[in-house]
Amino acid sequence: MIYREAGQFKTSYKSDQALLPIAQDRFFVIGLLAVAYIVIPMVANDYWLNSIFLQFFIFSLAALGLNILTGYAGQLSLGTGGFMACGAFSAFKLATSFPDMHIVFVLILAGLITAVVGMFFGIPSLRIKGFYLAVSTLAAQFFLLWLFNRVPWFTNYSSSGVISPPPIKLFGDYYITGTQATNLTQYFFTLTLVVVLALAARNIIRGHIGRSWMAIRDMDIAAEIIGISPLKAKLSAFAVSSFYCGIAGALWAFLYTGTVEPLAFEINQSFKILFMIIIGGLGSILGSFIGAAFIVVLPIFLNSAPAMLGLQLPGALVTHIEFMVFGVLIVFFLIVEPHGLARLWGIAKEKLRLWPFPY
Repeated sequence: MIYREAGQFKTSYKSDQALLPIAQDRFFVIGLLAVAYIVIPMVANDYWLNSIFLQFFIFSLAALGLNILTGYAGQLSLGTGGFMACGAFSAFKLATSFPDMHIVFVLILAGLITAVVGMFFGIPSLRIKGFYLAVSTLAAQFFLLWLFNRVPWFTNYSSSGVISPPPIKLFGDYYITGTQATNLTQYFFTLTLVVVLALAARNIIRGHIGRSWMAIRDMDIAAEIIGISPLKAKLSAFAVSSFYCGIAGALWAFLYTGTVEPLAFEINQSFKILFMIIIGGLGSILGSFIGAAFIVVLPIFLNSAPAMLGLQLPGALVTHIEFMVFGVLIVFFLIVEPHGLARLWGIAKEKLRLWPFPY
């Protein structure tokens, strides 16, 4: 009765093909944006803005990029951390070589550079797939981090190898990086960027490019027979996915950690983002956000739960419990609901459509 589209008539193709054709969905999204833009900045402190929400937004963007490649195009990748590192170092070189360049153009160019790198490492997908493709992208992960570690040009010949992004103005007297940057400015900038890129990803997936990705994912031979080029579909999926991951890596280095170093993008980062889309839901934009929220919030809950129960547990034990919980959840979702939490949300909406009638 609450979630039902009865009486919402579509009088044109445009209204029928709208991004959110049901009014309840539109109100829900508007409410979420209102909470994100108005309520959270008013009630959240600096710790929540920087350590929780900023991390959540960046992880959501990286998970969205991987979900485009793995969930929609069906190309398994374990090189997400390497592509994030590529975006971070590309943004650093652009920001230091062109100090007057706006941060938006720095991020876009860094994403485009990462897209080219992603297309190069996506070439093996034309011949191999599945586990063998995962091994190929894993090689990209190790090669890119080795390159950034061994070639001093990427770090501007820094002796320590750990570099910080230069102070960059967003507009006026508002800085987005550096000591003069505020957590509120970084929060609004990252939130807006993620909303815009998520909207762009949704429209790409609804178009002919996204349909070609899903056709290749479901049955590549049949897709090629009906005229879909595997070359264009697979390489475009690698390019768009790497573009998103590159921007996420630049945001992680510039805004979240404040340092550009390869250690921040090791293989554990790639696995963590893979866990996000498995738990959240493969082939779902909403699942990317749900999975990122789950992975970000779960460690906080596990670290605070012993204290809430009056238990004194060593930090190493809590970390091991966290790893075990992640493993159990992945196995659980693969067995019980392979489509993740996003599918459970979809099932709940379908039940609300029929409630209170039997089904």
